[in-house]
Amino acid sequence: MAVMGVQLVVSLLMASIMQKMAPHWSFARWLLCNGSLHRYKHPSEEELFALAGKQKPKSKRDRRINGVMDDKPSSVPRDIDLRLETSPITAIDALVLRYFLEYQWYVDFAVYSTFIYLFTEGYYCLVDPQKEANIGILWCLLTVIFSVKIFFMVMRHYFRSEEGGERSVCLSFAFFFLLIAMVVLVIRDDYLEFGLDAGLNNVSDNLEVFLKEQGWGDWTIPVTKLSVRLGLVALCSFIGACLTFPGLRLAQTHLDALKMMADRPLIQLLLHASFIAPVIVVLMWVKPISRDLLLHAPMGKETVQIMSDAAYNSFRLWTIVVLCLLRLAVARHHLQAYLNLAERWVEQMKREAGRITVLEVQQRITRIYCYVTVVSLQYLGPIILTLHCTLLLKTLGEYSWGFYPESAPKSPAVDVHTVPSHEAGKEDIQETVQQITGALGALSAIFTPLFYRGLLSFLTWWVASCQIVSSLFGLYFHQYLVVS
Repeated sequence: MAVMGVQLVVSLLMASIMQKMAPHWSFARWLLCNGSLHRYKHPSEEELFALAGKQKPKSKRDRRINGVMDDKPSSVPRDIDLRLETSPITAIDALVLRYFLEYQWYVDFAVYSTFIYLFTEGYYCLVDPQKEANIGILWCLLTVIFSVKIFFMVMRHYFRSEEGGERSVCLSFAFFFLLIAMVVLVIRDDYLEFGLDAGLNNVSDNLEVFLKEQGWGDWTIPVTKLSVRLGLVALCSFIGACLTFPGLRLAQTHLDALKMMADRPLIQLLLHASFIAPVIVVLMWVKPISRDLLLHAPMGKETVQIMSDAAYNSFRLWTIVVLCLLRLAVARHHLQAYLNLAERWVEQMKREAGRITVLEVQQRITRIYCYVTVVSLQYLGPIILTLHCTLLLKTLGEYSWGFYPESAPKSPAVDVHTVPSHEAGKEDIQETVQQITGALGALSAIFTPLFYRGLLSFLTWWVASCQIVSSLFGLYFHQYLVVS
């Protein structure tokens, strides 16, 4: 395992490029500020009073009655003929958006991480995989961690809100997903082919050998398996709570985008395909549907297998990647549908009776624009998380991108002597490298590709399942419970 390999040099170079190019070019900034997205400007106070047929209110010095200041807020009728002006979103406008810096850094990091992974995949086709560690795995793992961090940041923002009941919604869905995760984890592999049980058993066997050599008792093995399952249940509940509002928002923008593209049936077809993409991902791990029904065709009295198991594993990876790219391709339609909520709110206001303050009109319109980066994170976050979980599944699970038989997942025996002991007074660099190499070798002997296949398959499937549940509830909520 080389210390300074080509991959490490490319990773350092890519990190430097990411830092230097951020002020000049950014994919996240281009996605919002390339001129295709239009925001709605809030009307000025003079425009609202002109539409209401009134004069501009007096200044504070003139609004004194018997020496007492009149603090009554200015208001206009709700049924005024208000028409909002639009303007393309520019880079200067985006600087005032909430969480814009976090959004830009996260999306750009995911893009560069994908580039490094693609480079390492091509590099591994030319060199011996045993010589260097795959640094692309580290970048993908960091992207997954940052995705969860972004979800937690947005969910914490909802928790701080004192109105709307967002906190109760998150807690309710967290408990609901907790129950679903407990049910899913007891389903046999004959129905959901994650291979999680086989992976956990493999880790337990390897860990048992390692712990016996270290003098630990056998009682730690059942506790370890139980701890892993309890940890998975807690993680599933947390991910489900984090994906609740992205799913609800996706349902709303999907409905609005369909109305916006009513005269473009091809775009509507792509929007429908992107919306049901998580359903396809979920069904690809349901064995009675994926393996038994789709891969076998009746031929007279016999059944012929259409695709080999190895080819189907590659096909499943490619399908998830294509579906992620499809959802990314229609991202702007969803974001523009969200920005159109300002015009939709104005039309709803016109149908109501009474008066409304000028400040409330301006705040409601401005607030929609200021939260467009939050909506972008809610839309792009699940895509990035699903994509990089799939990339990790391919590499750590030792799958293949080609439709040919891949090597069976290895389960090497644990060699506890691979970790050299550290003698006092020896601080040689070569010895440190050997210690790190030995530690990584011991970990790779315990956590085998069979375990990674089960764990990452389950996490990829669970992210898609959470999106289905939350988005379907969002469809029901916005179509039947929200009064337009």
